[in-house]
Amino acid sequence: MADDSTTEGTLSYEEAREELVEVVRRLEAGGTTLEESLALWERGERLATLCQQWLDGARQKLDAAIEKDSSE
Repeated sequence: MADDSTTEGTLSYEEAREELVEVVRRLEAGGTTLEESLALWERGERLATLCQQWLDGARQKLDAAIEKDSSE
């Protein structure tokens, strides 16, 4: 898992998704302290938001391309 010094803005969708999967795996496995679990949860929230932003941007591009094609 990337450390928190890795800014979310530099991660690709695939990198963010893979790290999010790892965060979820670690949380589900347990064995972490409360502080570690909270840090993982917060990182997961940021990664989930980043993934959603990537997907929203892709949807906007797709919608714009469809609109352009239908207006021609």
